[in-house]
Amino acid sequence: MTDTTPPLVALRGIWKVFESVTVLRGIDFEIAPGQVHALLGGNGSGKSTIVKIISGAYTPTAGTVEVNGTPVALKKPSDAHEKGIYMVPQEPHIFPNLTVLENLTMGLAGDRAENARRAEKAAQEIGLEADFSAPGGELSIANQQLVEIVRGLLRNAHVLILDEPTSSLTRREVASLAAQIKHLTAQGIGILFISHRLNEVLDFSDRVSVLRDGHFVLSRPASELTAEQLVEAMLPEDFTPHDADARKCYRIEGAHPVLQVRHLSGQAFRDVNFDVYPGEVVGISGVVGSGRTEFAEAIFGIDTEATGEVVIAGKPAPERSPQICQEMGLSYVPEDRHAHGIFLALPSAQTISSGVMSMPEGRFMSSAEERNLATRFIDKLRIKLSSPMQSAKTLSGGNQQKIVLAKTLAPEPRVVILDEPTRGIDARARQDVYRIIRDLTADGVGVVVISSEVGEISEVSDRVLIMKRGRLVELAAGVTGVEQISAATFDATGGAGA
Repeated sequence: MTDTTPPLVALRGIWKVFESVTVLRGIDFEIAPGQVHALLGGNGSGKSTIVKIISGAYTPTAGTVEVNGTPVALKKPSDAHEKGIYMVPQEPHIFPNLTVLENLTMGLAGDRAENARRAEKAAQEIGLEADFSAPGGELSIANQQLVEIVRGLLRNAHVLILDEPTSSLTRREVASLAAQIKHLTAQGIGILFISHRLNEVLDFSDRVSVLRDGHFVLSRPASELTAEQLVEAMLPEDFTPHDADARKCYRIEGAHPVLQVRHLSGQAFRDVNFDVYPGEVVGISGVVGSGRTEFAEAIFGIDTEATGEVVIAGKPAPERSPQICQEMGLSYVPEDRHAHGIFLALPSAQTISSGVMSMPEGRFMSSAEERNLATRFIDKLRIKLSSPMQSAKTLSGGNQQKIVLAKTLAPEPRVVILDEPTRGIDARARQDVYRIIRDLTADGVGVVVISSEVGEISEVSDRVLIMKRGRLVELAAGVTGVEQISAATFDATGGAGA
């Protein structure tokens, strides 16, 4: 961008207030033509609010949004689309029963044949290789994201917002995405890049800005920064990431397992056996497609076709269903919290209380009981919101994840399965989740953590299991180092991108 070229989009003196909570405090932010500008921020920093203002989902309380130097009013996402701003969400919006072509061109005005030609040309330029006549539901996650990018290009987007674009990708797909971003910026398109993977932020970005408590504390060229500096900028000065008990194992010696899995088999795994004891964290690692999530869903009764035995707190499950498993003391936090874990439009208290099937007397929970339950977990998990009645859609990703955890913990389970518990949340929120996990084990709860991030498995686990080609392999006692887990995860698979 030259001195005379205005930024593609700019925020000038933006304030945003929700009820009595001030989320943004007079911030300024720009995206230049051909620039990748990364936006980082801790839990509740206001990062999600900035994204929603730029994408037209929120209007600022005060301040101005400019597009190409001209003040604009973005009152809804379609206003942003008209101004050349397009959001590529973390969870792509794909209609599984429509064709790939229909997914690409839905909502476009004009001649259908011409739209199809433009879609094919844009897909070819961006590297989307897919059968346009096939159902959208058959697309890989990587190709679903490319479909979203092509949608933006077909709408003449000059600014693309990429929200956690690598969170579900293999290493090979991440490298491909990096090449696609370079292709886009070479055409003058600006990228707002959001990721909790700090090394990727530094590799992908031209500039990085860090938000804390509603204002920017750092904004510098990526070439001048390190991952350690970014973490330090996101965390408050008095924040201590690890306390003295952070790696203490709370496993109760001599206790019976709270979860026993025997000869469990499904489409993606076979003859799996393992135990979880009170007070321990069992980490399950594995590459994308190894069957980790399918395994968790089979244990919890979502996959009703799986065979084998599951014993919860010493009692065999007579049949597996989510309701039966929860009643027996097993809770599950799914990988996709938006699709399966949280009610965005409802008050947060209702999401939390929905985890409790019924009161002991078989009656429904009263409003006062619901509010008291929610308040207890809001305080315990340190969820940042104005009141239990605030809707989850206004919360940051980290606070939304805590709401899902509160819902899961409300029925006081004996064992919890957490599938990608920190997916898409920042460094500070991660440490909060890790603290919650340790608090659970200190109370004697058994925890299973499933994660594609080896560093996370190393951080939280007392024992580590590797899901490899549908089999579960336990590492030797005491082996929880990143290098050892990485070697065991990738050595026989050719790496995550194989």
